[in-house]
Amino acid sequence: MVRKALLLLPLLAVLAPAQEIRHFTFHYGFTVKNIPAGEKVRVWIPAAHSDAFQEVKVTSAKGDLPLKKTHESKYGNEMYYADTSKAKQPELHFEVVYDVLRHERLTLGMAIPHLTTVKLNDRERKEELAPDALVPITGLPAELAVKVTAGKTSPLDKARAIYDYVFTTMRYDKTGTGWGRGDVLYACDAKKGNCTDFHSLFIAMARSQGIPARFEIGFPLPPDKHSAEIAGYHCWSDFFEPEHGWIPVDISEAWKHPEKRDYFFGAHDADRMQFTLGRDLRLSPAQDGTPLNYFVYPYVEVDGKTYPNVSTAFSFADVGAGSAAGR
Repeated sequence: MVRKALLLLPLLAVLAPAQEIRHFTFHYGFTVKNIPAGEKVRVWIPAAHSDAFQEVKVTSAKGDLPLKKTHESKYGNEMYYADTSKAKQPELHFEVVYDVLRHERLTLGMAIPHLTTVKLNDRERKEELAPDALVPITGLPAELAVKVTAGKTSPLDKARAIYDYVFTTMRYDKTGTGWGRGDVLYACDAKKGNCTDFHSLFIAMARSQGIPARFEIGFPLPPDKHSAEIAGYHCWSDFFEPEHGWIPVDISEAWKHPEKRDYFFGAHDADRMQFTLGRDLRLSPAQDGTPLNYFVYPYVEVDGKTYPNVSTAFSFADVGAGSAAGR
């Protein structure tokens, strides 16, 4: 098998399309404000880490409290943790600086033979088919999935039918209230929201059809700028299909750029940085509050209660004057 793989290398080099790569620094900063004197303070910071699609180096991690690197066991998400039993100052500042090489993900439409069948172990399959607090896999989303996938037999065809349903039915609209929580029943009713709502509906419908699907969250990078402040997060999804493994989708980006509708079924561009996986997260060490709906912003507790008075400052800068020109 090893020899066969080696012989295929020249073929893979010819058949594989050129993948975009983006090299950038990312500044993740925030300030905890107006802390009551003498109170217990605990801080958790999501930490990006390297995987098959991004190479991450931490160039600096500092704060007004000592930082400790930890991780939670369910998804393997990494984080920084800091605490003090008695706050001595009204503000706490933290900053993590990353050097990142992000690769475009391409999984479909590539004339590359697969040497082995990708499989999920029983624990992974169970976790990625299970409901989340706001992502039911029975009731309305399951009923919709049955209608949408009628006549489809393969997981890939079913997933595409669900993707197309979300694309054509949902509207990217952040007006009013209720959006942004990834509440599937809200999405079914309002038929609008942001990336969280789009992909939560996709995940619920896919799981109801026995297709493992997972939630991923990080930050977007503007493709037309070399440096900028980042106003907020972006999230996306993967689903599992035995022939190709985990297949990426980004339905909200496809909605914003309809000409890329086919591209974003099976691909993620390089204009992003991933931080964490999953929903309903217990942190490490465990927080006193309820599980986090998702974890991309810093989470703070004061006196054992969630503390929202946190201001964030995220920004990026491409590395090298010509870094974006080759993307």
